[in-house]
Amino acid sequence: MSEVTTFSATVSATTRNGILVVTIDNPPVNATSADVRLGLSRALAHAEAGGAISGLVITGAGKTFIGGADIKEFGKPPVEPMLPDVIETIEALSKPVVAALNGAALGGGLEVALACHYRIASPTAQLGLPEVKLGIVPGAGGTQRLPRLIGIPAAIELIASGRITKAGEALSLGIVDEIAETDLIDVAIDAAQKLVGTPLRRTGELAIASADPAEIEKVSAKLLAKARGQKAPAEAVRLIASSHRPLGEGLADERATFLALRESPEAAALRHVFFAERETSKIAGLEGVEARQVNTIGICGLGLMGSGIAVAALGAGYTVIGLDQTPEAAEKGRERIIGLLERNLASGRLDRAGFDAQTARLSVTATDADLAPCDLVIEAVFDDLDVKIDLFRRLDKAIRSDAILATNTSYLNPDEIAAATQHPGRVLGLHFFSPAHLMRLLEVVRCKETAPDVLATSLNVAKRLRKLPVVTGVTEGFIGNRIFSAYRREAEFLLEDGALPHDIDAALEDYGFPMGLFAVYDMAGLEIAWARRKRQAATRDPSERYVEIADRLCEAGRLGQKSGRGWYAYPDGKRTVDPEVTAIIEAERTKKHITPRSFSQEEIEQRLLGAMAAEGEALLAEGIAARASDIDLVMINGYGFPTHKGGPMFAKG
Repeated sequence: MSEVTTFSATVSATTRNGILVVTIDNPPVNATSADVRLGLSRALAHAEAGGAISGLVITGAGKTFIGGADIKEFGKPPVEPMLPDVIETIEALSKPVVAALNGAALGGGLEVALACHYRIASPTAQLGLPEVKLGIVPGAGGTQRLPRLIGIPAAIELIASGRITKAGEALSLGIVDEIAETDLIDVAIDAAQKLVGTPLRRTGELAIASADPAEIEKVSAKLLAKARGQKAPAEAVRLIASSHRPLGEGLADERATFLALRESPEAAALRHVFFAERETSKIAGLEGVEARQVNTIGICGLGLMGSGIAVAALGAGYTVIGLDQTPEAAEKGRERIIGLLERNLASGRLDRAGFDAQTARLSVTATDADLAPCDLVIEAVFDDLDVKIDLFRRLDKAIRSDAILATNTSYLNPDEIAAATQHPGRVLGLHFFSPAHLMRLLEVVRCKETAPDVLATSLNVAKRLRKLPVVTGVTEGFIGNRIFSAYRREAEFLLEDGALPHDIDAALEDYGFPMGLFAVYDMAGLEIAWARRKRQAATRDPSERYVEIADRLCEAGRLGQKSGRGWYAYPDGKRTVDPEVTAIIEAERTKKHITPRSFSQEEIEQRLLGAMAAEGEALLAEGIAARASDIDLVMINGYGFPTHKGGPMFAKG
């Protein structure tokens, strides 16, 4: 092996058997920064001019090939060479270039690989062009080269969805040519040597396989329906569908589209969300705090929520002990958990070996003392303060004093629960969203007495559960439900002031919400919120505006979809506007002497956004939320706020 040749601070190479092995080392994800582009450009020129070099292998250091562009460069003056120029040089090189995909090849990383003459992946590699998730399209040939390898319909499905593929699927699609079962670099060097002196397969010169226009339309329509008006997926579809034109023309169109979208409000919002997720883990006071070890998790209450938490914990590799009130209830809970695991097995999210391993780590009991081995216990019982306090007092006696206790309450005060225990420092809230095994958001509630290492441990657990943890202080409803309450309250004011449920829902869906507010109410059922309102009636401030329309619906037996009637009627299961609801609303307006007026969609949107943002500002002022972007993440991941709008705090500026 030759000595290391350095082409830039992040790109170096060695020569083995006449093959220049170029390694990109730009932690943490080997992004295509200006220095990486410069280093690659120099390495390519060195290889082209070097008579002793017969081919190249390009790979990445660590566990990533190239994770994409350096987003921090967005908005800054361009620095030569640009990625499209480097990629064109790779494809045009007279000597064979092999991509050795040692890990994730995403965005610009996959575009680099597509320009290589041969692609070999490690078994754990992941590939994709997820630019649409940042409000842009691939800008260095992805929409033009990928269709030449896998066809237009498959390229649309991958690029317009931003989906990531694993190595096996990438091989079957034709994105990669080989999966290395032995040493990746050795296999890549061998492949490069075999290509020396042979006609090179340049992706940009390949003909695109003919495709049925009906199939292209079907795939495109399905993806664009999910995108709900976002620009980037639509532009990606357009570029891919027209990729049969000359390569240079397609590349120019792609680059111009990429640059225009990069400056769009949609892309700015999605970049905000991208960086917000990285900021949310920065918690004041946890610097240098060592987390506790967690191997076994106890879950109290094995209903829908508890079972979902159990499935998430099993999937993360934890041992789970479930507790319920009776042996019969515990066994039903176990059956419920197994049923969810079987769904994962049937869907392909879990293989048989994984299923067997997870079920082996699950046990259930009706005896508190059986939770003694647990390092963390999460309660998911009925949301009643007395019930939870009684449980936590029992747990105090059953588990080790260094084990962590977490409440999954949605609205109750966890400080009161903690105060009833012998060790309040080990108590905090872990507010999962239903279904807990699928929903990504987890509100981590920092109580008044929560110890720093308890908080740090819970954040580690959340990440291992593949959740997005957002730390919140103690307030009724925490971040999400408190803002949702303000949002719901404003929507009910709009009803009294002149809007109708379908007007409000149409405005929200047009804005980008997957479902309107009142349609969501009907799907969830109206009776739980009604019971809560009745409990609060005695303490409600009579001077505050209170809308009784929802109460009238419940009194009339309109409890949502399951009863066939709610804010809408559901003949044959189809949601329809119901004149009876309109009559109830009009009667309530008359009772309060309100003269209704009409509202435009924009007015409805602005009132609801304003209510969310105002409540968010209050949460920041009270120190409940650490940063505005945390609030945005909660509303996006827990309440359907459209990601491409950036969240209520971002949207209101």
